[in-house]
Amino acid sequence: MPIIGKLIQRSTAISFKRISRASADYKQQLEALRQNIEHAKKTAFGQQYNFAAILQKSELVSKYQQNVPITEYEAFYTNWLEATINGKKDQIWPGRIKYFALSSGTTGAPSKRIPVSTEMIRSFQRVSLRQFSILHELNLPDSFYSAKVLAVGGSTKLKKIDQHYEGDLSGILKKHTSLIAAPFTKPNKKITNLKDWKAKLPLMVQEAPKWDIGIMAGIPSWCVLLLEEIVRHYKLQNIHEIWPNFQVYVHGGVYMDPFVERLQKVSGKPVVLLDTYLASEGYFGYQTSPKRKGMTLLMNNSIFFEFIPFNAEYFTESGELKDKHKAYTISEVKPGIDYAMVISTNAGLWRYMIGDLVRFIDTATHEIIIAGRIKQFLSLCGEHLSLDNINQALKEVSGQQHLSFSEYTIHADEEGLQHCWYIGCDDLKGDENIILELDATLQKINDDYAYVRKHSMPMPSLQLLPTSVFYAYLESIGKLGAQNKMPRVMNKEQATQWQHFLSANGYLEKPTS
Repeated sequence: MPIIGKLIQRSTAISFKRISRASADYKQQLEALRQNIEHAKKTAFGQQYNFAAILQKSELVSKYQQNVPITEYEAFYTNWLEATINGKKDQIWPGRIKYFALSSGTTGAPSKRIPVSTEMIRSFQRVSLRQFSILHELNLPDSFYSAKVLAVGGSTKLKKIDQHYEGDLSGILKKHTSLIAAPFTKPNKKITNLKDWKAKLPLMVQEAPKWDIGIMAGIPSWCVLLLEEIVRHYKLQNIHEIWPNFQVYVHGGVYMDPFVERLQKVSGKPVVLLDTYLASEGYFGYQTSPKRKGMTLLMNNSIFFEFIPFNAEYFTESGELKDKHKAYTISEVKPGIDYAMVISTNAGLWRYMIGDLVRFIDTATHEIIIAGRIKQFLSLCGEHLSLDNINQALKEVSGQQHLSFSEYTIHADEEGLQHCWYIGCDDLKGDENIILELDATLQKINDDYAYVRKHSMPMPSLQLLPTSVFYAYLESIGKLGAQNKMPRVMNKEQATQWQHFLSANGYLEKPTS
């Protein structure tokens, strides 16, 4: 194993040097779009939108944007995806798509089925190998390269339906993992095949002392919970007592900052945090260095990106895209603006709006942060409170109060024109100063919020809950563990379901306000 570790260490150094020399500019984006259009020009979608003619034009992007409308999942499913799922060939991508990733999202609604082509699987594999080059910059000890990767994901067991398979993206990618890579990953197939988090968690805890983990990957909610459970079960001071080589945590899916304190409590030495932008629709980017704040978008991964400013000119108050809009390319974006991201991929998603809001912090290096979700913001009276605003305020207040707020959710009371907060906090109950400080911080961050609070909106309400309540709620809607996450801003339907759960379990109190 030390010999294999040395080989891995050497390959990351070579890869790091090669990637550092590669240019990542607009030409790569144009080539990604051209190749995707060329590949799909004879499909039903390509023929309807005249891909062959688009390829003949010198202004490839403008003609593509003129011909092909921007779409969201529901419309794309009705018009194209349903036939593809039912086995019809050559609809959105050449041939028959054999795999569909079930996108968990943040609601209790049925999962979306996202097409995963053979080409897309290869793209995921290439990026995963390229991402390992980051390790070279971290100057890690030799022993680290002999350790394993622990992937805390969904079930890798796929369900066969007619002519296709569907399941978690992790299962689709695992099916295509080479035998060479398999010995370096944990847990084993018996555990990864399980769908039930309550069954999977104790088995991982049981196996933990047998593993030598160097890298952990997965959503913070479940990764940190696993570490806490291992430390508790074996009565350890910290996780490094059994995993001395655990030095890198690759996270994604939710905002990491609220989980940092919990991670530090179970760690005996520093752990490098690296953010990733990986979704069922594609691998969009990753943090190239812990010294950098954001993630670098991948310009040459067969995904063409477009960006629509998330403002009143292009979106309604409920987050619907207006007919009049403009989509910008990577060469046209500006820093500090929240953009709705639109993708065209090598799995047949064409001008597909995925629902994420991104903000560029460096346009030269294409470095972004995720600012929130199009439909996860609050604007009862024009306050335009974004998920990024909410996370900023929680981080500041938790620091002031020396408390840990890793789970929370908010919804709007339309009748009372009031924001209703629910925060997971195991340290205390009923501190009215928390909501006062949150409100004051949000007014400082967001001028629109400050204005409506002064003139038309009452003080928000707050109920503090044990953190375990949030996990119990996810279990009640069949979304415990794996790739699932708590909705941070609930719509009306979600809020009703949430309040019913709290009431049925004796948690629905009159919130602090």
